[in-house]
Amino acid sequence: MAEPAEQPKTQRYRIGYALPPKKLQNSLGTSLLDYAKQRGLDLIPIDPTKPLTQQGPFHCIIHKLQPQDWAQLDLAHYSSQHPHGPVIDPPHLVERLRDRSSMLDAVKHLQTSFQNVTVSIPNQVVVDTDHANALEQLSSNLRFPVIAKPLVADGTARSHELRLVFDREGLKTVNAPVVLQEFVNHGGVVFKVYVAGEHVTCVKRRSLPDITEERAKTLKGTMPFSQISNLHVQDGDGDGDGDGVNDIGKVKTPPQGLITELGRALREELGLSLFNVDVIRESDAKNCESYMVIDVNYFPGYSKLPCYEPFMTDFLLDCVGNNTTLKI
Repeated sequence: MAEPAEQPKTQRYRIGYALPPKKLQNSLGTSLLDYAKQRGLDLIPIDPTKPLTQQGPFHCIIHKLQPQDWAQLDLAHYSSQHPHGPVIDPPHLVERLRDRSSMLDAVKHLQTSFQNVTVSIPNQVVVDTDHANALEQLSSNLRFPVIAKPLVADGTARSHELRLVFDREGLKTVNAPVVLQEFVNHGGVVFKVYVAGEHVTCVKRRSLPDITEERAKTLKGTMPFSQISNLHVQDGDGDGDGDGVNDIGKVKTPPQGLITELGRALREELGLSLFNVDVIRESDAKNCESYMVIDVNYFPGYSKLPCYEPFMTDFLLDCVGNNTTLKI
């Protein structure tokens, strides 16, 4: 009796990942590592203190590293030896999203094919150490309230210290350098668009409450984002009516076609594959649906997505699908 034919060995792929320890669980997570392994992907941690040539080769590399970390890894030398093991994403392109003065520039070039829909960014100005200059710009370009965002978006605690500024006196207390972004009423909901290559999805999250013109006139100074929810209580409007939202599930999500097109267009403009976009829908827009992109974040916490394991695994399989020439 003939022996049964030996089954062909399943192709396996080595995916190197370099992430700060505090970001690892939110960005990948044990469940993703296990799920990907079942699909033929071995996710292997990279030690940022050792050259990549001592750790690879990899079919591809994903990362969220600071610029100074790449010097130790000697990426250029590794890439010259392993041209078929791409780094996702190129560090010099990621840098664009670490600067809030330029991160939204790509949105200005977008063209949408949807009728009665606009996609733009809020008015904003950059403030260095010259507050007098900032005030002069505010008088002609922006209206209060404004959101003060640290200029550098590097994932540190400082980069997340956002404040709502209600008047000129409040502006004087803001620590430069910052970006001042005009606050736009958006119904208390932000749409977070997650992009992983050609895979794009959108989830809804609670956001800042709307502020009426009358209410804005009574607010003074500044308020950190951690206290923004108090606006409802202070205004006697804590039931979620008017400028709040009780049931976020009832809020209409942007059309899937728009979400997909936005992800594709930004991916091409930025040259990046792993990012998410914070999008709001302007409450006071007339005659059309007006969406605004207010932030872009590199390699966000994908584990916050429902069913994120297949979402990320399918992306990684796409990355290695045309990259089978690497010899392991």
